[in-house]
Amino acid sequence: MDETICNCPPPEQVQSTMPPEQDIAALAEFFRTVGSDTRLKILLALDKSELCAGALARTLSMAPSAVSNQLKALRQARLITVRRDGKMLYYSLADCHPREIIHLAMSHVQEDREESED
Repeated sequence: MDETICNCPPPEQVQSTMPPEQDIAALAEFFRTVGSDTRLKILLALDKSELCAGALARTLSMAPSAVSNQLKALRQARLITVRRDGKMLYYSLADCHPREIIHLAMSHVQEDREESED
C-alpha cells in the first residue's frame, strides 16, 4: 500500500497531549446537557438575571413542570445554583464558565451567520 508522507506529527505525540478519556466523556456529557434547546434557553435567561422557576416558565412560554425538569438536569450538571428566600427558589448560573462558553459559542454562530449573509 502506497501511503502519502505528510508533515503531521506522529499519532503518539498527538495522543500524549489529549486529555484523559474520563475528561473527554465529561465534556461530551456537558455538551449533551447544553445541547438541548430548552436548557440552552434557560441558561440564556439566567445569564440576564436570577429568576424563579415561575418567572422562567413565563419568560420561555413553557409549562412550569417542563422548566422544573430542565432545572433539575442543569443543577445536576452543576451549571446553575439555587438560592432559597423563604418559600421561593431563585436560580442563577453557577459561575462564569457557562456564561463564557455560551457567549463564545454565540459569537461563533453569529459570525458564521454574518459570513453566510455576505
